[in-house]
This record gives sequence, C-alpha cells and structure tokens, in this order.
Amino acid sequence: MCGRFTLFHSSNELEKVFEISFPSIEPNYNLAPSQPILTISNEMNEAKASFMRWGLIPYWAKREDVGQKMINARSETLHEKRSFKNLLANNRCIIPASSFYEWKKENGKKQPYVIESTDQQVLAFAGLWDSWRNTKTNETIQSCTILTTVASENIKTIHPRMPVVLEEGNRQAWLDPTITDYDKLSFLFQPISPKHLQSRRVSTLVNNPKHNGPQLETIKKTAHL
Repeated sequence: MCGRFTLFHSSNELEKVFEISFPSIEPNYNLAPSQPILTISNEMNEAKASFMRWGLIPYWAKREDVGQKMINARSETLHEKRSFKNLLANNRCIIPASSFYEWKKENGKKQPYVIESTDQQVLAFAGLWDSWRNTKTNETIQSCTILTTVASENIKTIHPRMPVVLEEGNRQAWLDPTITDYDKLSFLFQPISPKHLQSRRVSTLVNNPKHNGPQLETIKKTAHL
C-alpha cells in the first residue's frame, strides 16, 4: 500500500537524475490520491515528464470516481487483472518521489513513518497509466497507479507492502516499449534492498492531506489533529 508520498526535490535535481526536461514544480510533502502527480512516460520512443491524476481510471470505466479505489496495483497479479494487463505492455510510467509514508499501530493509534532513501536521493516508483474521456464533458483525464510489492525486511515491521522502487539500472527497462511481456518485467518487482531505505517516526499532522510543508517530516511526539 502507498497512500501518501512526497516530492520536494527540485526540477533541476530531477533533470540530473532522469536526464530529461521537467516542468517547474513546487515542493509537496503530502501528495494524496486524486491529486496531480509528476510522472515520466514513454511517448514516441522518448521519455517525457507530465502530470497525471493519482488514481487510475481505466479507459473503459463509466465513472471517474473508480480511480479512488485504484491508487495502487499489486505487481504480482498485474497480468491477471483486466484493468492492468494491457497497460503493462504499453502504458508504463515512473513516478518520482522524495519519500513515502506508512502507518504503524502503536499504543492503539496509527503512528506515521516516513520512508526515504538512505542517501536522500530521489526514488522512482513503477506505475501504470491510462487515458479516460468523460463523454458528458468531453474532458480527457490521464491518470495513474503506483505498483506495490512485499516490503523490504527493514520496512515490514511498519507495513507488509511498499511501492515498487526502480533502481537506477532498471528504469530504462521499465520504460522500454519493446519489452511487453510480464515475465520479462517481473524481475523489477522485487523489493529494493534494505540498505537503500531508512525510516523514522514523523508528525501525525501528515494524517490530514490538508497539512503540507517540511514540518511534516519532523518528529513531533506532541503533534495531533
């Protein structure tokens, strides 16, 4: 499960990592479902950055609110699900993130933790996207979902699942349009090595998506909603 994440690396930092142009972005410490999030997809054999709505709306969906239930997709069963199996072949994307949040039950309450790279580098989540047209308004919405896998050993104590994090050497393969078979992509769905991630308790202010700012990533034992 990944229900909240951050992106506070600058456009310049992202361009150095992914070697493509990025639009100007504002730091966001509490990205939530239904919000526009930054993605990288393959367009005409060229990687391109754009914003998509978080929460996949399949092209065949009758209502756009179906996206609220499709913020994540289990990587182990992508090839079995109607909503995802065709997207796996043709509509893959990368979702840059600075960190992500998970919640652990402690003393009867849900305590948020931030999970980030041990070297503070940007993370690259594997995702799928689709394009949906509202027949009433003729509006076209591009939306996406974040793939999940079993959690790394050091994250399992917080939550059993986590986003599929693509290591640097695998990002090109994920966007390669010539690779369309699930079996040839499934090796990418292994949890990232524990040595690359670290976690820490953070303010419970993050529980409310209306709260934003760097203070969310600080430890505040007395913070509450």
